[in-house]
Amino acid sequence: MLQEFADWLTYSIFGLARESQLGAAANFFIYDSIKVTLLLAIIVFFVGIVRTFITPEKVRKWLGGRSEGAGNVLAALLGVPTPFCSCSAVPLFIGFVEAGVPLGITFSFLIASPLINEVAATMLFAMFGWEIAALYIASGLVIAIAAGMVIGRLGLESEVEDFVYKIKAKKMAENKMGWKQRAGFGLSESKSITLKVLPYLLLGIAIGGLIHGYAPADFLASIAGKNNPLAVPIAVLVGIPLYSNAAGMVPIVGVLISKGMATGTALAFMMSVIGLSLPEMIILRKVLKPKLLAAFALVLFISFTLTGYLFNAVLG
Repeated sequence: MLQEFADWLTYSIFGLARESQLGAAANFFIYDSIKVTLLLAIIVFFVGIVRTFITPEKVRKWLGGRSEGAGNVLAALLGVPTPFCSCSAVPLFIGFVEAGVPLGITFSFLIASPLINEVAATMLFAMFGWEIAALYIASGLVIAIAAGMVIGRLGLESEVEDFVYKIKAKKMAENKMGWKQRAGFGLSESKSITLKVLPYLLLGIAIGGLIHGYAPADFLASIAGKNNPLAVPIAVLVGIPLYSNAAGMVPIVGVLISKGMATGTALAFMMSVIGLSLPEMIILRKVLKPKLLAAFALVLFISFTLTGYLFNAVLG
């Protein structure tokens, strides 16, 4: 139905030719914009309800005093439905340290939260199907758990800035909510988050539409295809100085794959932009000394690179 509507709007109302590059780009933009926005709004509503049960104070209580392994798994799982952005990295980190959450477990949460979220999962599902979305979520969880355990075993607690250990985070009061309030919160979250990411979403789809309509077929295959063994680490390096969220990246990734970029290479690039961006590293420098920050970045670089190779091997 959506495809028929996009075709009608593109070719009948706008009068664009089906065989033209502009027609292909416009049709791609209209169809994907409507499909992904509707799906995103619905899923964010249900995730918003889940978030009413998982407050920052509860997360700190659940993770405080947890042992390695089980604590990393729980932290990664809690990071998925919990909202997190670069600007909240410092207060979250301070709150976890103050609550006695071990360093490695804290990093499992900080890695999983931006990397795996309802926006990324929804858009991957909408554009690639549940298999790719599930594989992405599973690989993100493995990265968050493994990277957190590695960082925890490096013994770098002294590489946290001294002032962090002296701060006493404020305890927030917990408000009990009924189902009507939870549904209202879900609607509010759906509206707020969807509108917040919509500009990035439309921009990403617009860029993807231009690539889809105008780029020569398989133009990336020779430089970032399956036959280039260095394509994955190069893609991860290229993604580090960029800054975007999943809403802007997934449509671009989808078109890059359609134009010949290997799936694992494209997803490793997206992981790098979302989870290893330079702006986030700059913000985290406020609470992490250079040695720990470098270890964090190196562990993620290796993890994203290996994940890209794994995706390429599994997906062919």
